[in-house]
Amino acid sequence: MKLIEGKPIAEAVYAECRSELEKLKAAGHLPGLAVVLVGDDPASKAYVGSKDRKCQELGLHSLKIEMDADTSMEKLLEKVAELNADPAIHGILVQMPLPSHLDEDTVIRAIDPAKDVDGLHPVNLGKLAMEDPTGFAPCTPSGCQRMLLETGIETEGKHVVVVGRSLLVGKSLALLMMAKGAGANATVTVAHSRTRDLPALTRQADILVAAIGRPHFIGPDHVKDGAVVIDVGINRIDDPAAKRGYRLVGDVDFDAVAGKCDAITPVPGGVGVMTIAMLMRNTIRACQQAIGGL
Repeated sequence: MKLIEGKPIAEAVYAECRSELEKLKAAGHLPGLAVVLVGDDPASKAYVGSKDRKCQELGLHSLKIEMDADTSMEKLLEKVAELNADPAIHGILVQMPLPSHLDEDTVIRAIDPAKDVDGLHPVNLGKLAMEDPTGFAPCTPSGCQRMLLETGIETEGKHVVVVGRSLLVGKSLALLMMAKGAGANATVTVAHSRTRDLPALTRQADILVAAIGRPHFIGPDHVKDGAVVIDVGINRIDDPAAKRGYRLVGDVDFDAVAGKCDAITPVPGGVGVMTIAMLMRNTIRACQQAIGGL
């Protein structure tokens, strides 16, 4: 069983980022990423902090904007419009989830598609479906695909089953995996909460991706011998023995499933670290496209 760890693959992405940054800086350009956080959700705050630190570590221009939880829709859209117009900002990310009184879809649509480095604007999703390389694919699915590529796992002609139909992961990953090209050309099935006899379906998967947000949901009866398992889930469960009183686990019951797999990602230390790496890569690409390439 091969453990597909995210850190060395993320480091390979960061090495590419540094190389592209040197060229941009030599030509007088500095990619800029603005991350907007509304409210004080601890998980979102930690995630935004990680993005900000990685920007600074790589040498990108980083703008972290924190807004009160009771911020109005009007104020948030004004901030997005301001960032759209700012030439020093090439990537805009509004951290989700937003407080319940704010409409996430409206906010996503307000972001300039050329700065939508999260890849969720309808224009970028359309480009993803059309295999247009000028678009931005969502970061987590891109990270999953990069992990398969870097690990040398063949995807062409393979049956990929994605459990979870969210736009952020499931639907977008399906589009990436069925596209033409390296790390793709797969036959894809998307399963969800209304799928009948889920274990019978997932046991057909050569590559099984779990992205449902339910701790340890995928067990050994869901996985065929020799499958590759990509666990996108990050769930917090109580653990009195842990220092913080909880621990992070995936959607896959790792200990029960790992022995059946050819390869599997851990949680933590798997897909999660790839998401920020692909965000940095998208931000640099956005800068390159804004200046007409470099």
